[in-house]
Amino acid sequence: MLNIEEELLSKNIKPTAMRILVLKFLKKQEGAVSLADIENSFDQSDRVTIYRTVKTFESKGLLHRITANNTTQYALCAANCSEEKHRDTHLHFICNQCKKTICLTQVVIPTIEIPDGFQLSQIEVIAQGVCSDCKS
Repeated sequence: MLNIEEELLSKNIKPTAMRILVLKFLKKQEGAVSLADIENSFDQSDRVTIYRTVKTFESKGLLHRITANNTTQYALCAANCSEEKHRDTHLHFICNQCKKTICLTQVVIPTIEIPDGFQLSQIEVIAQGVCSDCKS
């Protein structure tokens, strides 16, 4: 298993202090988090630096963006995602009670065929309901 600095370097990301802190924070999360969640987790932080860190992680295939209900959240990508291609198409489940967004990577998304002349750049699959924590 790679340490934090090695993981950043493997994605061609320079391991700065803030990038290391943000990645450590993201690895502790059970679901997707908003930019505000990340900002609020650090007492002394610069919003612009955190924003740029998140955007760098996203562009390098370390994070993926989930947009639903006019809210953007971020979650760690699968290990095989890269700068060229995100390979972690999976279901995102939003709990109507606790409002958590959970990546359900074990749910297989069928191949979606689009007509000739169209170029697919992204697929987002979102389901809503009650998560297992809230149901019990």
